[in-house]
Amino acid sequence: MIALHLTRWARRGLVAAAFVASGAASAAATLTIVNINAPGVGFNDPTPAAPVGGNPGTTLGQQRLYAFTYAANIWGATLTSSVPITVNAQFTPLACTSTSATLGSAGATEVFSDFPGAPIAGVWYSFALANKLAGADQDPGFPQINARFSSNIGQTGCLDGTFFYLGVDGNHGSNVDLVTVLLHEFGHGLGFQTFTNGSTGAFLAGTPSVWDVYLQDNDNGLKWINMTAAQRAASSLKINKLVWTGPLVTANSTSVLLGTPELKVTAPASVARSYVVGTASFGPQLNGTGVSGAIGQVVDQANGTGLACTTLSPANQLAVAGKLALVDRGVCGFVVKAAVVQAAGAIGMIVADNAPGAPAGLGGSDPTITIPSVRISQADGVALKAANTTRTRGATALAGKLDTNIALGISGADSQGHVLMYTPNPYQSGSSVSHYDTSAFPNLLMEPSINGDLSHTVTPPRDLTFTLLQDIGW
Repeated sequence: MIALHLTRWARRGLVAAAFVASGAASAAATLTIVNINAPGVGFNDPTPAAPVGGNPGTTLGQQRLYAFTYAANIWGATLTSSVPITVNAQFTPLACTSTSATLGSAGATEVFSDFPGAPIAGVWYSFALANKLAGADQDPGFPQINARFSSNIGQTGCLDGTFFYLGVDGNHGSNVDLVTVLLHEFGHGLGFQTFTNGSTGAFLAGTPSVWDVYLQDNDNGLKWINMTAAQRAASSLKINKLVWTGPLVTANSTSVLLGTPELKVTAPASVARSYVVGTASFGPQLNGTGVSGAIGQVVDQANGTGLACTTLSPANQLAVAGKLALVDRGVCGFVVKAAVVQAAGAIGMIVADNAPGAPAGLGGSDPTITIPSVRISQADGVALKAANTTRTRGATALAGKLDTNIALGISGADSQGHVLMYTPNPYQSGSSVSHYDTSAFPNLLMEPSINGDLSHTVTPPRDLTFTLLQDIGW
């Protein structure tokens, strides 16, 4: 199974490119998509394609350009700038394997500081933002954003069989929603990135980024702009310690992010407590209302595990009907398991991991799934099964609730509502620091990996992408 939540968006770069043909998107700001592909490839690919999901293009190239313009229109309607924003764009082969891929990359082509209208002196601003703040083009004739997107997604050796969905209605199923990827990458080009080298802590050309004004290390209480290079390099590796202190993101964090997802087991007493869970990219989100019930265990293998990869036997159907279904990870995809237990009448699914470690999320997409699903650790799964001593096909000793718990804290934020930034150890070039942390719930557009539950929205109450850009001057 391809785990799309592990697919990297890719890193940003400061690069320039040449102009060719274009398509424009206008609103409160004007974004122009400039096609720099050669004839016959990328945006110019003549391969016939049937219109899909509101995209009227009749060739692969036309549909790609329509999706780009659609995403540019979303940003254009959100931003305000009197200076047009030019995006040099192309489809080209990018790094990938059969199970992971660089979907795309984008970034500002130039950065500027101390221009007329700069709100903060002595810091770098992205090209497009500098133009907006100055009310004038800082380098006429050059594009503000450069963007590259994978042309080989879905081919053998590159996310085999998983393609870009070119519709604009969000119905991507198990494929990768291109509009979501575009919104993410355009966000980087507009300034959702630091230009400071997080690995070494060195400022670009000795000048900090406007980002460094708002990045704070909760261990020492210092902002990046006030740290030494060594302190910044150390800070970029501190998991759950680096936060964004911009006032607008902080003020909106509680309206976008929910309490920490949990499985609260209520019986038997020996295992009654809150369990850490990974959440699913499919099915309904946990939202504070919760789903309660007995926990019914699937056992469909000779070794006592329950994989739930095929239609359940009558005995196992009886075990999960009207209950939260406890199944084991392995063999088939998570959406397959969810569909199987849902068909048997389960009201939710709990997947026990089959390897040690903290539980990750559940990837996949299936619009027919209507029950919530979570993953628990292997150790927690073993403990729950061991406590289920009175299990029969019609009865179980286990009971619990899938929910979010604000008492455990806002997911993806500290106790002050400051949103966590992505700081894995070891450092991930192009991903670390310039993204929101993956602990955010619901998932945010500007996390380092794509998630199937993302929407085409960049503003509260669904998302915090534009809110951060507002913090730095948009």
